[in-house]
Amino acid sequence: MTNTAGMMPASWLNNGGIFGEEPGGKGEGVPDGMKVDRNGNLFVTGPRGIWVWDREGHHIGTIAVPTQPANLAWGDKDYRTLYITATTSVYKIRMKVRGFVPYLTRSVK
Repeated sequence: MTNTAGMMPASWLNNGGIFGEEPGGKGEGVPDGMKVDRNGNLFVTGPRGIWVWDREGHHIGTIAVPTQPANLAWGDKDYRTLYITATTSVYKIRMKVRGFVPYLTRSVK
C-alpha cells in the first residue's frame, strides 16, 4: 500500500489516505523504492516488479523483472534509463519517458 498526505505549515501532515495498493502474496515483495517521471507518474518497487501509477493513483502497468526489486533510480546522460536493484541482480531498462531528477531538471533537455 502506498499512502499520500498533504503538507501543512510547520511540517505537519494532514488528509492522509491510500494512493494505491499493490497486492501480493507472502514473500512476493512490498512497496519500497519510489521514483517519479517527468509526466508525474510514480514508479514503485512492489510484488513481482515495478508498479507504475498515474498522478491520480490509477495503476497503469507493472514492469516485470526476473527477481524481486528493492530500489530504482533514473540514470544515463538523458535520464531515460531506469536502473533497478533486485535480490540478486541489477537491471537497466531504456524508457521512452525521462525521469524526474529535481536537482537537475533545468540542465537536462
